Amino acid sequence: MKIAFVGKGGSGKTTLSSLFVRHLAAERVPVVAIDADINQHLGPALGMEEDEAAALPALGAHLPEIKAYLRGANPRIASAEEMIKTTPPGRGSRLLRLCEDNPVYAACARRLDLDDGGVRLMVTGPFNESDLGVACYHSKVGAVELLLNHLVDGRGEYLVVDMTAGSDSFASGMFTRFDMTFLVVEPTRKGIAVYRQYKEYARDFGVGLSVVGNKVQGADDLAFLRDEAGDDLLATVGHSDWVRAMEKGRPPRFEQLEEANRQALRTLHARADAAYEARDWTRYTEQMAHFHRKNAESWGNARTGADLAAQIDPAFVLSEALVHTTTAPTG
Repeated sequence: MKIAFVGKGGSGKTTLSSLFVRHLAAERVPVVAIDADINQHLGPALGMEEDEAAALPALGAHLPEIKAYLRGANPRIASAEEMIKTTPPGRGSRLLRLCEDNPVYAACARRLDLDDGGVRLMVTGPFNESDLGVACYHSKVGAVELLLNHLVDGRGEYLVVDMTAGSDSFASGMFTRFDMTFLVVEPTRKGIAVYRQYKEYARDFGVGLSVVGNKVQGADDLAFLRDEAGDDLLATVGHSDWVRAMEKGRPPRFEQLEEANRQALRTLHARADAAYEARDWTRYTEQMAHFHRKNAESWGNARTGADLAAQIDPAFVLSEALVHTTTAPTG
């Protein structure tokens, strides 16, 4: 299962994604978490010290090694240098699984022990002073998109991505890589405006979208969200003394999270599990090809000097059957 948490800045997106990761770990569900937000706060939200989180290896810094590994023996890709963020897998490519050890995880993932289980954590890396004026944050998350394209995840295992805030989450085809997108919305006019914008973006691509109301303080807030989001409103989260303690760096054991908020996380878990049943691997693979062609035509061909559309293998379809293989079949 591939899950994204999105929302406007300050909505509580990172807090909710960290709570969901903790919930999955407590349920003994295999989980990999990725911080793909421009503000890198997922590590601290999962209990890491700030300096420890800042020292995590950035995916973007290891992009050449990631490309070389994923390329494998794919004959359609002349070199790793010709791979871009949207390059899809084909026959001969190396694929990633969530429950394995591989060179990508060895270089970029770190094991984080929580109260009732553990997770692998990866980060895109912060947008720092050297990037100002010469790069956009999409260059940081390109490594995540490439990983998602080459990931074959099985039933009952989770990848959870804390996405960058605002509509930037839809600035590339990465928003189609998820089985379920949880949109964290505050009970305000601005929060609902973001919801409507996200729903419009997601509609044409069949993206599963559910609203999680956050900072809901009473019946009026709940009624407002129900009126505005209708059936898209999946669950709500209210005030949490547990979260307040966590934000002070003194979280109690996760089992002490308020029951109402624990129930909200169970609701998210159930919706995510149900989304797996609706996964269409053929459409998923076709969407990869669609966005790769767009990126190749708009900038990729000029940057690499190659016809990147030729990287698309028309005979290849990702599927659950590939979960236990090391490389995509060569034919």
